[in-house]
Amino acid sequence: MKENILFQLDMCWQLYLYHMNDLKEAEGLWVFNSAGLQVYKQEEGWCIDWPETESYESGPPSIAWTLWHIIYWWSTALDYNFGKGTLKKEDIPWPGSVEKAKATINFLHDKWVSHLIDLSDADYLSKQYAKWPLADRNFSDTALWLNGELMKNAAEIGYGRFLYRTCAK
Repeated sequence: MKENILFQLDMCWQLYLYHMNDLKEAEGLWVFNSAGLQVYKQEEGWCIDWPETESYESGPPSIAWTLWHIIYWWSTALDYNFGKGTLKKEDIPWPGSVEKAKATINFLHDKWVSHLIDLSDADYLSKQYAKWPLADRNFSDTALWLNGELMKNAAEIGYGRFLYRTCAK
């Protein structure tokens, strides 16, 4: 089980890395539509949109927002499943640049993988490490959810890059 989850995570990670290759700041912060989710600088610092609902009317997110979203769910998964379980979305800032976001995501990835490697197959089948986002399920479901979330976000980054290259000319 562990080997399959790690293999799937690595496939998702490779897709993420492919879409992150040579991503520049302007492309990361570009928004297709002002209705889309984004991160933006204000006097008091960076602000991060948070949708009331996940409806299509919210528009496509910027790549920067998607990067922040990866930081959000990976930080939260690590904190709740292997830490104190106190982190809130408001505690997770935008790092300030695409390069810093990439470094943060790389750090979170490596930390997550080290936890996955250390777990036994029995741990994957237990609920001991499954507190967020899928409480009352076994940890393998949480790990598989995270793999799916990474794949989805990597695809969104790729789609955002397609939009940028065709629309921002």
